[in-house]
Amino acid sequence: MTRTLRSAIALAGAAALSLGVVATSAAALGAGSEKQGDVKIGLLLPESKTTRYEKFDRPYIEQKIKELAPDAQIDYYNAAESATTQQQQVNTALAKGDKVLILDAVDAKSIQSSVQKAHDAGVKVVAYDRLAQGPVDAYVSYDNHKVGELQGKALLAALGDKAKSGEIVMHNGSPTDPNAAQFKAGAHSVLDGKVKIGKEYDTPNWDPNNANQQMSGAISSLGKDKIVGVYSANDGLAAGIATALKAAGMNVPLSGQDAQLDAIQRILIGTQTFTVEKPYKPEADIAATMAVNLAEGKKLSSDLTPTTVTSDGDRKVAAQLLNPVVVNKDNIKDTVVKDGLYTIQEICTPTYAAACKDAGLE
Repeated sequence: MTRTLRSAIALAGAAALSLGVVATSAAALGAGSEKQGDVKIGLLLPESKTTRYEKFDRPYIEQKIKELAPDAQIDYYNAAESATTQQQQVNTALAKGDKVLILDAVDAKSIQSSVQKAHDAGVKVVAYDRLAQGPVDAYVSYDNHKVGELQGKALLAALGDKAKSGEIVMHNGSPTDPNAAQFKAGAHSVLDGKVKIGKEYDTPNWDPNNANQQMSGAISSLGKDKIVGVYSANDGLAAGIATALKAAGMNVPLSGQDAQLDAIQRILIGTQTFTVEKPYKPEADIAATMAVNLAEGKKLSSDLTPTTVTSDGDRKVAAQLLNPVVVNKDNIKDTVVKDGLYTIQEICTPTYAAACKDAGLE
């Protein structure tokens, strides 16, 4: 082999080695700069019967997380109303290495052991919409007692002089949901002494079918001529209640909450009187911001957590509580339409075109 050939081989080898080192270094740099491993968030929502979770909460939360941390890993779970399933999902999220959980509990009490398990593993928990028991790190929701107060006041206003002439039926929501207890307390703080409560129910799993059966039973027990109004803690229950009222040939003031599309349409045609809107995007944005900050090891600012709430008897949790608003036939355009929840076209399908015209939704 000539000296020239040996030199050429040596140079080629050196170049290959150099390229290999560069490639290895680049690969190592790419792996080291990968942000996906830095922000891992588990999003655990309770159910999908209520349209809000899949249509609004999930996309809004995921969108905000990606805005703040484009390479974030988001693991999504829906418990389908099962507390046991949600406990298993927390275990899965922890096994995947999620650093923060955004948790909307199916059952605030039974999830406590899972929250404790996350805490013991150094994983932060943001309680979303419902205050889970256990050592959660932050909480965002609406002022649930105020929601109940607004519902009670709006129902009294709708009853007018009839408030003292008959009885109302109350449907308070799931007994495993701490929010339901707060809505109930808020409503009672306004209604007690102002109306006679003929029947009152807690409705497991917020199930509209259960509410329908409860309402039918109340009508049979009290008599339809005695019932002057119905308190429904949310729009899902109101759907079942409205069906029972229609079957009995009744049309009395009916409350709601969540500003579901079908509720807005019932308001337009007069089979539901009002709902309470809790704009989803502000709540979702705050939860996502809390989660990303915690995943990045940052402390939550006073802007994010301007107040505290009490959990487990005496545990103080940093929190933000937002303000709800009553939606009736007169302010649909200035609330759910203005807030981007629905377009007029979504609300005013052919079935509701005439009612929309009467309400000025054109």
